[in-house]
Amino acid sequence: MDWSIALMGLLVGLLVGLTGVGGAALLTPILVFLGIQPTVAVATDLFYNSITKLFGSIQHYRQKTINFKLTGYLAAGSVPSAIAAILLLELYPPLHAIQETIVKHALGIVLIIVAVLSIAKQWIGRLDTNRLSEKPLEEKKRLTIAIGALLGFIVGMTSIGSGSLFALAMMFFFRLGAAELVGTDIAHAFLLVSAAGIMHAGFGNIDYHLALNLLAGSVPGVLLGSGLSAKLPAKPLRTFMAAIILISGLKLI
Repeated sequence: MDWSIALMGLLVGLLVGLTGVGGAALLTPILVFLGIQPTVAVATDLFYNSITKLFGSIQHYRQKTINFKLTGYLAAGSVPSAIAAILLLELYPPLHAIQETIVKHALGIVLIIVAVLSIAKQWIGRLDTNRLSEKPLEEKKRLTIAIGALLGFIVGMTSIGSGSLFALAMMFFFRLGAAELVGTDIAHAFLLVSAAGIMHAGFGNIDYHLALNLLAGSVPGVLLGSGLSAKLPAKPLRTFMAAIILISGLKLI
């Protein structure tokens, strides 16, 4: 057990539990700033995320708060796209030669996007319903798969967005209740990060010792943060975390 890594996991888990801000957006840049190669940081975070999303998916399955058809359509686009992003970086020589630089800069750009969207969401509120969100899912099948493909590519390259970006897309394009939105988001994220994590495992990019030590701290951290979240003001905390993510993104570019 590496207690310093477990303590970092505890801190990240605590912040995730308090604010609901995605763990990848906090953890991946921290790992890069600590000197871990960007590709290893991304791969390790995907593996770590897969385990945490598994438990969340099981809970939402029991609660019957997963829209399986929407999850399937999103995954039909996101899983192949994430795999394609990883294969492109690993097997295409011109990109592989500068893989770490590409991943680092992509991380920075996505972190900035996530931070800006998170701040906007906090101070604007829930996205208004629109005509597109009112249409039946079957009429939006191709659009749903395309959304999955676009965002899946980003997740495969950076590990970030499996929750935050997809949640925002679902809020805007689909009509879902709050519990169903969260459950569907987590279930789809589990499929996406697991597929991407398996690909990275095949290339030997995952630091399992690091991931397990992070989990040892983050699991109790999330539980503690979730318990404290009702007692602390959520909006200022989330805005503060979004600002930190924004600064991290700017430093990575």
